[in-house]
Amino acid sequence: MHVELYSGYADDEQAKEAGRLISACVHCGFCLETCPTYLLNRDERDSPRGRIYLIKNLLESGTASDQTHTHLDRCLSCRSCETTCPSGMQYGQLLDIGRDLMERRVPRSAPRRLFRRVLRQVLTRPRLFAAGLRLGQFLRPLLPAGLRSQIPARQASGVLPGQQHARTMLLLDGCVQSAATPATNAAARRVFDRLGITLRVAARAGCCGAVNYHLAAHRDGLDDMRRNIDAWWPQVEAGAEAILSSASGCGSMLTDYGRLLAHDPAYADRAQRVSELARDIGEVLIDEDLGRLTINRPAARVAVQTPCSMQHGMQLPNLIADILGKAGFELATCAGSHLCCGSAGTYSILQGTISRHLRDDKLRALTADSPDLIATGNVGCQLHLQAAAKVPVVHWIELLDPGK
Repeated sequence: MHVELYSGYADDEQAKEAGRLISACVHCGFCLETCPTYLLNRDERDSPRGRIYLIKNLLESGTASDQTHTHLDRCLSCRSCETTCPSGMQYGQLLDIGRDLMERRVPRSAPRRLFRRVLRQVLTRPRLFAAGLRLGQFLRPLLPAGLRSQIPARQASGVLPGQQHARTMLLLDGCVQSAATPATNAAARRVFDRLGITLRVAARAGCCGAVNYHLAAHRDGLDDMRRNIDAWWPQVEAGAEAILSSASGCGSMLTDYGRLLAHDPAYADRAQRVSELARDIGEVLIDEDLGRLTINRPAARVAVQTPCSMQHGMQLPNLIADILGKAGFELATCAGSHLCCGSAGTYSILQGTISRHLRDDKLRALTADSPDLIATGNVGCQLHLQAAAKVPVVHWIELLDPGK
């Protein structure tokens, strides 16, 4: 697909990159049947191919209507289309650029801009988010059932290991995860400790940058990345083996630091090194001797929900199932595992109706084989699913926790 850039974009490097990315699309339509929003309403504008045409029109004309915002906003950024595409279309990269160009070319109304800004500020600041969450948890018994289900119960982290091992790795504590599901990283630290690996959290590290960057606040997202690089770098130089994430949405973003900061001379080399060191915790554990763990394995069948960021972003579609199978858990079958649950970062807040439809479909698929619990690998998916699930939803690392 060829793009003739609008003259106003002649010196815009992002627009040029978008044109180059679009050139990979061959109009085949294979992406349609793997796109959750297209399958839901059969509107081509809510498919990858349709959105590519909308961005192409913006690049060639320099103008677009608010409807383009609507259809780009409805994209989950699940990247299932990338896994399906026979021509290697990097749709996720194109979407981020298209959204950024739209914010500059077709500004949203002041109330919508304010809401998105407040959302970014709250979700990317762990202390601010934690304060709001604690208030919600305190008031939870008094709230209507629908609202109460959206507020996760308070979690106990348990005792953290104090022993220091020769092998060390960095662990991203995250922003939402550190407040909403602290048991996840606490379990990871105990599991790795039992395997002779110390997980360290850098005090100044924070949000990975995904929230800001995917909401078209690219400058703020890149600043999040720079802050993290600065926080991790002393321990990278000291020999940390890897930079780990237990939230696959964050892990997928970490692997992109090198590309996103490639044009920043002060950070390009370090960003590339961070991306090389970035791993999901499961990528380390799959190669370890899990027999060294004392797992209090429940007599339960587990349905695995592999997050889109792990399947399509990190290209690790079987990782959770492989680890739990290796550890001896009985796994339930699940159809449509490639389709998004509807969480998708801030999507469940900004596109609530579509998100709930997708969640209902996902839960029907996950529970069709009568599992006792659902295991996932991303905090957003966990919170989204557990708000409506009739069985417990946990992060899979909790099932390996020797402290349980």
